[in-house]
Amino acid sequence: MQRDFQERVRAAAASARSHGADSPKVGLILGSGLSDLVDHLLPAETRRLAIPYGEIDGFGATSVAGHRGTLYVTPDVAVMAGRSHFYEGKPIDDVVLPAATLCALGIKTLIVTNAAGGINPDFRAGDLVLIRDHINLMGTNPLIGPKDPGSVARFPDMTEAYSAALRATALGLDAELKEGVYVALTGPTYETPAEIRMLGAIGGDLVGMSTVPEVIVARSYGVEVLGISTVTNLAAGMSGKTLDHSEVVEVGRSIQGRMTALVSGLLDRLIV
Repeated sequence: MQRDFQERVRAAAASARSHGADSPKVGLILGSGLSDLVDHLLPAETRRLAIPYGEIDGFGATSVAGHRGTLYVTPDVAVMAGRSHFYEGKPIDDVVLPAATLCALGIKTLIVTNAAGGINPDFRAGDLVLIRDHINLMGTNPLIGPKDPGSVARFPDMTEAYSAALRATALGLDAELKEGVYVALTGPTYETPAEIRMLGAIGGDLVGMSTVPEVIVARSYGVEVLGISTVTNLAAGMSGKTLDHSEVVEVGRSIQGRMTALVSGLLDRLIV
């Protein structure tokens, strides 16, 4: 983090509050192909506010298909429909600023979702997988640099980066959920078959290009995290097919009904 990061977080939070965002309890980050989920989770009649990222100080617009680029807020929930990625060429501070802003607004729980390639041979396209742990191969860590004075830990413990209690709650809502270890790489290329074999050998079940920096920052703020991956395709070399981002977006849309039921149930239990 650069020395001005906390100033940027304060400015972004103040900007969001000026649009009506105030002390949500739960934050939700929607990944590729899942932005439309917000219309089912927070229908317009639920006192929902829609704030384009471009109107929040420091956020900037998203540039990836399947990411709407809007923050939706109700009195209890803040939903980021879309995210920025390190592969877009943005500094890591820009990538994690939205997650840090949700923490600064006062969330106690962060639910992160993403589209991922399936490494585990038991996974199939369309599976929903709870992230049990992660392996950070992005070559950076968002906490490098001066300590963010708004966070609670310089050296956050990552033993339980993804809350076991939240995973148990999710499994109680959907017993068909799978669990796995998410490996984060920078992208934007998909991995080679040799790389996928390596990732499987070191314990990876899923592979993607996001999420881990946001989780690290959230944990540094003491926020509990639940991660949910949508397996949008089998990883390179596992299916004999070429990989295409349009497939990622389409599969993400195809599981919206199941994901809506799961996240709605989680929100009902987290907002008390």
